[in-house]
Amino acid sequence: MDIITEPSALRERARAWSRSGETVGFVPTMGALHAGHASLLRLARERAALVVASVFVNPTQFGPGEDLDAYPRDLERDAALAREAGVDVLFAPAPGAMYAPEAATWVEVPTLARHLCGASRPTHFRGVCTVVSKLFLLVRPTLAVFGQKDWQQLAIIRRMTADLGFDVEIVGAPIVREADGLALSSRNVRLTPTERAEAVAINQGLALAEELARGGTRDAGRILAAVRAFYATAMPSGTVDYLECVDPGNIVPATTLAGAALFAAAVRFSAVRLIDNRFVDVNAAS
Repeated sequence: MDIITEPSALRERARAWSRSGETVGFVPTMGALHAGHASLLRLARERAALVVASVFVNPTQFGPGEDLDAYPRDLERDAALAREAGVDVLFAPAPGAMYAPEAATWVEVPTLARHLCGASRPTHFRGVCTVVSKLFLLVRPTLAVFGQKDWQQLAIIRRMTADLGFDVEIVGAPIVREADGLALSSRNVRLTPTERAEAVAINQGLALAEELARGGTRDAGRILAAVRAFYATAMPSGTVDYLECVDPGNIVPATTLAGAALFAAAVRFSAVRLIDNRFVDVNAAS
């Protein structure tokens, strides 16, 4: 596995791949890699001749007061996991290599960023779209893999890719969970023991939402009220940032379940904010 730190070097490598007709799978990450990331890398490995991963803690997707400085960084460990997962090239640039001081251009999909994470982090997806666009231009991937835990991000990247005409297949990968159901996240390591024990309730509450929906409840408000009551009891250390039922395609709140729906939650603990979701189609067989 090669480690590249300069965009110009990656660009030259990508041109060579393009000339030779190689299929390239790309997995963009912010590092602090775990088994969830490994599943994305393995999926890319199955689908493409070459696999590129990026490790870049993108400053433009963090807002004021968020955990940019505290975000875990360990390139040596990340490189070991990437190598084991079959990555051919690991791109690990410095912030200054990706953004010039005078940079003034943003890429954003505002219609899909109004709810869920976009409501409390208004500049987050603008930063995500901008850096992913820049990475697509450097890597020239055939396909790019994103996890479904960040469902809103996946929907936004799909829309951006279609709107800007990137010739990239966007692949969504299933959520990977701990044995007790907590969605894997690089931020989980910053939970206190008490918070870690309570955090499993995030997924349990979403499972309750699915159970109620499949049991015949079609009023999204009633379902969300039941989940909020469960969270209040099961997660006294956490504060619910949002708990919503939205259309999984356009990320608009749904009041009545008539087909596919996404139940999504974000919960803040003392040092971290965790997200999770549950896709439900009430018309599909259980």
